Amino acid sequence: MSTPSIRSGSAKPIEVGPGDARYEALRRGFNQRWIARPDHVVVATGTDDVVAAVDAWLARHPGGGTPPRRITVRSGGHCYEDFVCGDDVSVIIDISAMDRVSYDSAMDAFCVEAGASNWHVATQLYRRHGRAVPGGSCYSVGAGGHVTAGGFGLLSRLHGLTVDHLYAVEVVTVRDGTHAAVTVARRDSDDPVLRDLWWAHTGGGGGNFGIVTRFWFRDLPEPPAQVLLRTVAWDWSLFDDEPERFYALVRRYGRFFEGEQSGARGDFPYPYDYWDMFTLLKLNHRKAGKIGLIVQLDGDRADSPERLRRFLEHIAPEADYPQSPLDVRMGEHPPLEDLYIPTRLPWLTATQNLNESGPSRCGKYKSAYHTAGFTDAQLLAVYDHLTDARYENDQALLQVDSYGGRINDVPPDATAVPQRSSVLKLQFQTYWTWNKDANHDGVYDYEDARVDPSIAAPHLDWIRRFYGAVYADTGGVPAVPDDVPEPEHNTDGCYIGYCDTDLNDPAYNDPKNGQPWYHLYYQGNYARLQRTKAYWDPRDVFRHRQSVRLPDRP
Repeated sequence: MSTPSIRSGSAKPIEVGPGDARYEALRRGFNQRWIARPDHVVVATGTDDVVAAVDAWLARHPGGGTPPRRITVRSGGHCYEDFVCGDDVSVIIDISAMDRVSYDSAMDAFCVEAGASNWHVATQLYRRHGRAVPGGSCYSVGAGGHVTAGGFGLLSRLHGLTVDHLYAVEVVTVRDGTHAAVTVARRDSDDPVLRDLWWAHTGGGGGNFGIVTRFWFRDLPEPPAQVLLRTVAWDWSLFDDEPERFYALVRRYGRFFEGEQSGARGDFPYPYDYWDMFTLLKLNHRKAGKIGLIVQLDGDRADSPERLRRFLEHIAPEADYPQSPLDVRMGEHPPLEDLYIPTRLPWLTATQNLNESGPSRCGKYKSAYHTAGFTDAQLLAVYDHLTDARYENDQALLQVDSYGGRINDVPPDATAVPQRSSVLKLQFQTYWTWNKDANHDGVYDYEDARVDPSIAAPHLDWIRRFYGAVYADTGGVPAVPDDVPEPEHNTDGCYIGYCDTDLNDPAYNDPKNGQPWYHLYYQGNYARLQRTKAYWDPRDVFRHRQSVRLPDRP
């Protein structure tokens, strides 16, 4: 049940409280919408620090009830909601200094500490071992949040989700409600409650069962020695007077991956041999001036340039869709005009080129899995909201990632991620800055947003209207297929890694629709997650607005 922990070397964890110059930086994450006011932030450098911090917090909250103010954990700091940096947080445990990556001979597995960033994991595993975790492209996202949400990235269509390679996890748990314990759960643990704890961390979300300190991975793939990259953009002016031109491009994009997954020939005249290809279609608001596409294929294959050409010519024939460089920021990605000409690069170099998280700003996000391409009604809603003249924001977009491939080889209950039949993964995004001195102190900062909700209001209003309109036929949310009669459904719920608390709100997700937030995220896996929660965290110490609920709580 336990394994030697990595010690910090300090007598006790570092605590950063108000008055410390570091406090302002450490009480917030990447999304500037959420800035906490904790009693202090613990900077942990090893598992023992985490244990000490949890024990200290428990000592201040004796008894069997659930304390009103929470203890939370941050690895990379990219939580989209207030799960880490909420107003009700008393202590944040920052594990970003716990970033060691190594091979563990006793486990016969690669060990990644939960504070390691995607980029650190990529560089250390590849340079030392020639391996890769098929994780995300945002360099600064931490393993603790990324892995527990399921984890996917540019290699996932070829090698599956991050959690498909997870062998074991080390978690600081509080099963007795009074003391922290270090628990190691393996995929092949003899004890079924340990196997449940491992399984819960294969997509059950962070902040639910304890604080993850280490992951172990087996059967990690070797990435291609080289990859082929291409970025391309199309001017929005192409679509102003011809929305059908926009519909056709997006429709063909979706149907390509739908046909690839089903094996149906469709209207693509070549063999479907594209599992090594990952794409991000950037459907930006009209204000941005362009929409764009980022493509990566296996550069070791001699036929990749031709396969790339065929794909692009199929979804957007150049005679009808004149191409231009991707020379404007699109969501989390910077201008990438240098990749307008197909470019072959070493995998690690290409990963560095695409690694971005964007500037520090406020953001709101929503997600959807699609088991098929877009319906006509959905395309109309997408176009209408991306050309909405009442809301002009060049950093508002719908990003459509290609999905499927090896991801869909895994049964929906083998991990906590049930969405194993999708072909597209959608992320609705909008970004903004304060841009108003609402409290008249001579500067722009988060205090302005606290004083004046109208700063965020137009952005939240637009993305909520957008999402609700796209899924109007299924109650305003991307319903789970089993709950929607054929042939209307083409969706499969939402991704917990792109958490969205609007799903809890009856104003945006009517309970009569029968699609509660936990069903959209976890579907039939939720009952097992609840049983695991009840066993390992019966006091509900680790919680947030979308944490797994104890079976007797709403």
